[in-house]
Amino acid sequence: MEATRIALVTGGNKGIGLEIARQLARAGIVVIIGARDAGRARSAVEALAADGLAVHALHLDLDDPATAKAAAAEIDVRHGRLDILVNNAGIFDFADATPGRASLDAVRRVMNTNFIGTLAVTQAMLPLVRAAPAGRIVNLSSSLGSLALNGDPNSTYYGAQFIGYNASKAALNMLTVQLNEELRGSGIRVNSVSPGFVLTDLTGQGSMTAEEGAMLPVRYALGGEDSGCFIEPNGVTPW
Repeated sequence: MEATRIALVTGGNKGIGLEIARQLARAGIVVIIGARDAGRARSAVEALAADGLAVHALHLDLDDPATAKAAAAEIDVRHGRLDILVNNAGIFDFADATPGRASLDAVRRVMNTNFIGTLAVTQAMLPLVRAAPAGRIVNLSSSLGSLALNGDPNSTYYGAQFIGYNASKAALNMLTVQLNEELRGSGIRVNSVSPGFVLTDLTGQGSMTAEEGAMLPVRYALGGEDSGCFIEPNGVTPW
């Protein structure tokens, strides 16, 4: 009998992350929610329990690498491996703007959380993913992280100029590319997934629900042989 797979969803206490956790749990995956706020994590676990889904939460703050190491140690003790890592947690700062107007503090916060923090989590969890028979790493990116689309005046995303956020997602895509090469031959699949224009408290607007936005990341978390790709609901996203 195949062992139940273990998944960690960072920022899984709300928005797309919560829906990813819900859909993975429905698929029979043992889901761990990584969250920095204990109260929100508890509320998320209770909400999923009300749907008959058993998940648990760990303290994980992308601005504090020590929490990633502590979380990895606890997952190691409990499970000895991590089959699925969904790097979902991220922030947007409304003081972010075009290069000439953006607050440097805002850009620094966004880069530190969305890229450096995600890298710290990935480094901490990688030994556990290597211990799984067929690990999957899904990085929640955005079409705003595409250099091609940022430079295309005909792109829907051309006018969305937020140097901090866009650069953080471009950097996350670089993590996907380089990690895919580093793990070549290991059986671990690594992909950047842009869920689409999802209405959450991060964006304040969007054309998709969080449930719809979670579907593509979940698909890549559960299986598939593609690796080193940048994917959106309509197909491949240009780097």
